[in-house]
Formats: sequence, structure tokens, C-alpha cells
Amino acid sequence: MSELYLQHQAAKASFEVASPFSPSIPVASLPYLAAILLLATFNLGFYFSTLPKPSVPTAELSVALIASLLGGFGVVALFCSVGVYV
Repeated sequence: MSELYLQHQAAKASFEVASPFSPSIPVASLPYLAAILLLATFNLGFYFSTLPKPSVPTAELSVALIASLLGGFGVVALFCSVGVYV
């Protein structure tokens, strides 16, 4: 038998023995998590847009970084809550 066939058989056997994937966050809580994260993102975006212009850039960067992280995770949670698993 070829080596590729043996590798395929070994991979198939380990796949059949493996336990199925279970998410660490319950799927039923994803819509609530998405809403909380996206609302926090929009609130931070509003805060970011109302900062005075001569402010220190580090404050703007820290708020923008937090808003970006919350928005990214919020969009992923929103997609997963409607069945688009990314």
C-alpha cells in the first residue's frame, strides 16, 4: 500500500475517535453578547467623536483600540448568532 493511503487511514481513524466540537460560549447567549459588544462599540465611537481636537493622541488611540476590539468580537458574535460560523 502506498504511504499516502496509510496516512489517510490513520487520519480517518483519529477523526472517528475524536470528540465533537463544543463551543466554550453557549450558542444561546451569542445574540446578547453581540448586542452588548456592539452597543459598547457605538458608545465608544460616540465618545471618540466628541473628544476635543487638541487632546493627547494616546487617549484617542486607547479608546479607538478598545472600540475596534469590541466591534470585531461583536461582529463575529453577531454572525455566529445568525448561523454564519466564521
